[in-house]
Amino acid sequence: MHFDYTTIGHVTVDVLADGTRQPGGAAFYSALQAARLGQRTQIITQGVCAEIEELLAPYGTELELEIVAAPATTTLATRGAGTTRTQRMLAWAGPIAGEPSLDTTILHLAPVAREIPLQWQAESAFVGLTPQGLARNWSRLGDEIRLSLPDPATTTLGARVDGVVISALERESCAPLIAAARAAGAIVVVTNGAGPSTILLADGSSTSCPVPRLGDPVEDLGAGDVFAAALFIAIAEGRRPEDAARFATAAAALRMGARGAAAVADRATIEARLRSVQG
Repeated sequence: MHFDYTTIGHVTVDVLADGTRQPGGAAFYSALQAARLGQRTQIITQGVCAEIEELLAPYGTELELEIVAAPATTTLATRGAGTTRTQRMLAWAGPIAGEPSLDTTILHLAPVAREIPLQWQAESAFVGLTPQGLARNWSRLGDEIRLSLPDPATTTLGARVDGVVISALERESCAPLIAAARAAGAIVVVTNGAGPSTILLADGSSTSCPVPRLGDPVEDLGAGDVFAAALFIAIAEGRRPEDAARFATAAAALRMGARGAAAVADRATIEARLRSVQG
């Protein structure tokens, strides 16, 4: 079965301050954005099969699931937003087992907690990476997740990707991986919240993409993942990096403008948002 867009990473249970449990993780939010951009989309994840299937049941018509069975589903207690957000690791599904065999146009490596395989069987037209999850660590279950240096072995991923999206907060931790990606010709975009995104081009130059004022954001969970999926798809479709970043910025803004995954927008809505901010 061929897919247009495949994400690999943990679908998480996000437990919010009010006790609400909802699906989360870069693999989920990025895949949902891809699906709403018209891509035939698959998630490869690991955890308790029945729990993940129930969690993603509302999106069953949009997403295909491949779940590697594990004793636990990665579960995060999530508090706050933006740079003040904290997360505690309540349960972890472990490294994704095996060497996935893939048939996909775009492969998105989307770790949330040091789980993605370093090898896979596929010749994808475009490989994207959001490495934030490689720079997260915790001592034991219940502890707050902290930034740390990724496993040095993961630096080799940089040489195998075509695009990277990283937040300014994790940029320093992932510097060796970013350098390897740029040396291999990848486009790297560093997001910075409400500030301009920095686009690091393969030729060693850089440019920036402004972020139009949003007003009062409602919720930013998954906004960076939505940005990444929209960016990777736009680049794969042939848009210039600057235009792809503007498109991705519009997608992220729409995600932040309302609560929950229902706010992840379709292509027509994103294009309309883009036209409105460009005047």
